[in-house]
Amino acid sequence: MTDRVFVDTNVLLYARDPSEGPKHVTARQWVEQLWNDGNGRTSVQVLNEFYDVATRRLSRPLTADEAWDDVIALFAWRPQAIDEDLLRAARAIEQRFRLSWWDSLIVAAAHAQQCAVLLTEDLQHGMTMSGVRVQSPFIGAVNEAIPARPRSRASRMRV
Repeated sequence: MTDRVFVDTNVLLYARDPSEGPKHVTARQWVEQLWNDGNGRTSVQVLNEFYDVATRRLSRPLTADEAWDDVIALFAWRPQAIDEDLLRAARAIEQRFRLSWWDSLIVAAAHAQQCAVLLTEDLQHGMTMSGVRVQSPFIGAVNEAIPARPRSRASRMRV
C-alpha cells in the first residue's frame, strides 16, 4: 500500500478476537499488510478504546499486559494526539457531515495524519470526508483496496 491508512478501533479488535470468524481473518490481513507497508496510522482515541474494549468485552478478553503490549506496539503507527487543533477540526467535521462527536474525532485524526483511507466499518463505505475515503475492511480484498508495496516493521501488534 502506498497511501497512509488510518485504522479504527473495530478493525484492531477484530484482528485480536478469533471468535469473529471471517471478520477476524480479514482484519488480521489488513493489520499485517499495514505493518508490512509501514503505512498504518491511528490515534490516541483509538488506542484508549482498544485497551478498554480488549480487556473487558472480547469473547476472551486480553489481560491488561497483553492489551498494553499491543498499545505499545501501535505507538509505531504514530498515534494522533487529541489537541486543540484536532478538536476544532472535529467540530467542523461534526457540523458539516453530521457525524457523532467520536466519529468526527476519528475523521479529523485521519485527516491530520494525511491518510488517504479510513479503515472502519462504522461509517459509510466509499464516503469521502475532508479528503479521507472511508473503506470498509470487509468490502473487497485487502490488496485490491489499495495497491501494495511491501516493507517490514520490527515491532508489531500481535494478531
